[in-house]
Amino acid sequence: MVFEGLADRLQNTIKKMTGKGKVSEQDVKEMAREVRLALLEADVNFKVVKDFVKQIRERAVGTEVMESLTPGQQVVKIVKEELTSLMGGEQSKIAVADRPPTVIMMVGLQGAGKTTTTGKLANLLRKKHNRKPLLVAADVYRPAAIDQLKTVGKQLDIPVFAKGTDANPVDIAEEALAHAKEEHYDYVIIDTAGRLHIDEGLMGELTEIKAKADPAEIFLVVDAMTGQDAVNVAESFDQQLNITGVVLTKLDGDTRGGAALSIKAVTEKPIKFIGMGEKLDQLEAFHPERMASRILGMGDVLSLIEKAQENVDEKKAKELEEKMRSASFTFDDFLDQMEQVKSMGPLDDLLAMIPGANKMKGLKNVQFDDKQLVHVEAIVKSMTKQERQDPSLINASRKKRIAQGSGRSVAEVNRLLKQFSEMKKMMKQMTGMQGGKKGKRKKGFNLPFM
Repeated sequence: MVFEGLADRLQNTIKKMTGKGKVSEQDVKEMAREVRLALLEADVNFKVVKDFVKQIRERAVGTEVMESLTPGQQVVKIVKEELTSLMGGEQSKIAVADRPPTVIMMVGLQGAGKTTTTGKLANLLRKKHNRKPLLVAADVYRPAAIDQLKTVGKQLDIPVFAKGTDANPVDIAEEALAHAKEEHYDYVIIDTAGRLHIDEGLMGELTEIKAKADPAEIFLVVDAMTGQDAVNVAESFDQQLNITGVVLTKLDGDTRGGAALSIKAVTEKPIKFIGMGEKLDQLEAFHPERMASRILGMGDVLSLIEKAQENVDEKKAKELEEKMRSASFTFDDFLDQMEQVKSMGPLDDLLAMIPGANKMKGLKNVQFDDKQLVHVEAIVKSMTKQERQDPSLINASRKKRIAQGSGRSVAEVNRLLKQFSEMKKMMKQMTGMQGGKKGKRKKGFNLPFM
């Protein structure tokens, strides 16, 4: 889960406040202390923490809380609003040039994932915004970078403009821009050179490319897992190039969140996008309010809906609904559903988007292992077509064969069959509860106490 350590600490802290009918200054003082410790442990910049806590304390002892009917909830609202403000307030959208193409310069140190992120951004612009992007390989010092961008471009079926390692990066940018105008590309995304550290040569070259290409956006790509180092890198690049935004990579592996919570406050430049995995479609627009909600355990329904819209086949969803209504749901349908859920991302992350899921009985502190999905898939795929359509055919000898074919145990096969049977029963019950006039239920379903 994103920012797991910080989220746990903050959620436990605000939970103490939520149910309070009256909030004293001492309560606020203790909460502020806990919030301060949680943020410092998350590697948030010390000055940022100091200002953040001061703001919360001032607002939490004001009239909006003290005279409120639900002071505890009012304090939680303040924490969420301040957290949202700390990360930028609202989503910072990508700029568009007055005349196409819009040029985006991708800058950053080596190892931050700049080249892959360049491809991810092009993919997002084409997929979500229906744009026509051109990738430009301007990192001539590392032959692998050009090959990597070409590979990414091939995977995404997005063209890459490259002139090899002997060309001058400034000339490459200029020629790419002329080519883009001729071919009517909407966006030109330049993958510039990176270094292991910031030096004069690198900055000089980037300044020249900026002067020639006149980019609408200069995105600094930083590794979220480097914490405060990411903030220092952002400050340095901003002083030299006046960056327009930050892309945080590897946010899915960062349980602390220091970089995401410090960068906007320190550099005054917004986080534009976040990398949530290695796949080429795992780049998301950054929404401060949604992230604040997730950190505080309030869910992120909008992002969940967007993920579902992007990854779920509408036609299949309608067919599935019909099958659920008629209780003719099979293991083949089950496999289809698994594929669509897997394409939406890790189960832990999806669960974090459901409001209150962390408080649900049976789900609290549950760790979902995505490998379990692979095991379930292996079991189902080891069944014959007839068995997948009619699981009642599966007797003891068939169970043994399925277990051997999937490399799992007979007990696991039994467990899956039982869970599937229970799920079908639940579908029948849900269907029985739907329809009819108020006060009536469809025949075939009765509450146990009626």
